[in-house]
Amino acid sequence: MIKVISTENMRKSEAAAIEKSLTAFELISRAGLAIFEAVDWKPPVAVVCGGGNNAADGFATASRLKTAGIDVTLFLLSDRLTEDGRYFFDECTSIGVEMKQGLDNLSLDGYNTVLDCIFGIGFRGDEISDPYKTAIERINESGAYVVSADINSGLVANSGLAGEDDDGACVRSNLTVSLGSFKSGHFLNSAKDYIENKINCDIGIESVGDAAYLIEPSDIRRIFCGRLQNSNKGDYGYVAIIGGSVEYSGAAKLANLALSALRSGAGVSKLAVPRCITKAVLPYILESTLYELDDIDGQFCFSHGAIDRLLYHTRAAAVGMGMGRSDEVKRLLEYMLCEYSGRLIIDADGLNVLAGMDIKYFKNASCRLILTPHPKEFERLCGKKFDECRHDLVTAAKEYAKNTGTILLLKGTTTIITDGNTVYLSDSGDCGMATAGSGDVLSGILAGICGYVSDDDLLLGVAAGAYLNGLAGALASREIPSVAMISGDTVRHIPDAMREIIG
Repeated sequence: MIKVISTENMRKSEAAAIEKSLTAFELISRAGLAIFEAVDWKPPVAVVCGGGNNAADGFATASRLKTAGIDVTLFLLSDRLTEDGRYFFDECTSIGVEMKQGLDNLSLDGYNTVLDCIFGIGFRGDEISDPYKTAIERINESGAYVVSADINSGLVANSGLAGEDDDGACVRSNLTVSLGSFKSGHFLNSAKDYIENKINCDIGIESVGDAAYLIEPSDIRRIFCGRLQNSNKGDYGYVAIIGGSVEYSGAAKLANLALSALRSGAGVSKLAVPRCITKAVLPYILESTLYELDDIDGQFCFSHGAIDRLLYHTRAAAVGMGMGRSDEVKRLLEYMLCEYSGRLIIDADGLNVLAGMDIKYFKNASCRLILTPHPKEFERLCGKKFDECRHDLVTAAKEYAKNTGTILLLKGTTTIITDGNTVYLSDSGDCGMATAGSGDVLSGILAGICGYVSDDDLLLGVAAGAYLNGLAGALASREIPSVAMISGDTVRHIPDAMREIIG
């Protein structure tokens, strides 16, 4: 797993490193070397610098480039230099690095590589004015291979937001070279729209304080490996999926939901829908078992006897998809939270109903509760505008999970998974998954995994589900243009994603 930390913890980590043995001078020198070694430089190179230590990293890199015989020019947007930055600036001067001062001299025509060193992790999302705004625009329009030092200028390192309204001036990089540790802003919100590729370079700073952990395939391999030949379907979990209504006409999507549970490893998948739509769903159901539930006027009707029979011997259940927000759905949730002892995944309409329920149902739940909201659903659950939360999503998710005693899977370009103590991040996925039914597929995957994963591995299993879902979607996008993807494409690529994880 890869550590991902907040900007506050990055500053604390730098301070701790300096207090122990390193100096700021040494850290800048190491940063320059790390950036120099991380990039396949195509000269001539333009290094565009603002002020502060991000500029100092640029000076240290320019010095390395010049010493290596690579044609490099420093473009200076500010004359504000730190004490250590002044040393590396003077070094560049002494070895003959070409320098150009001010916006009027910032022409990037003819440069094959541009290194962005305008802002560092200190950028807080304020409105960007000239000369920096125009400089960022010129970098983006240069046609050069763009490298950002530590984080893209204009991207908030703690949130991944681009300026005040997430639509500000921001460098679009081909490669971002993170220094010390990845920051949350390398992954969250709009980060993927500005960062094509990223790497982190160790420069001798040991991270202190809390961290989130970015999931890699090796971290979740054991979730999907180790099955015995001498085993049967009962060993891998019976799971129930409860959803649908007349208004929810996506019979194929409901079938995909049930199928994704099987594709992710469940032994038996039971799809329970209101009686009025069983005929529509039946042609799409092959491997799964279809279970009829009572209904009234095309909507689910609660019967504890029917639910008891459905949930008998199941280890996990997913509920809420396409069910509507009726009182009957509320009765179902109240009953399951009080009486069901398995793992309960709540999504879609189930989340919206849950948002209006007393928190005592969370606190006293007999089941292990897993919530999978998208941003608007999370807003309803936590009672805060998402715009307030998105500036520090990791903290908001962690606090909500801790306060409610749930496992929270907060969907996004990078998904946050937390039980209030440990935080995992999954950055697999593709924009083609922004289509109807994608959340249903994820719920099915989670139900399947929760049907067999151990108690000790439950949080990791939920993270594995998020990663598997995203990877399947990303693999689908290699064959199908993102704009043309449907949720079934993700389901079809679950086995390919599983194979890639298992290795």
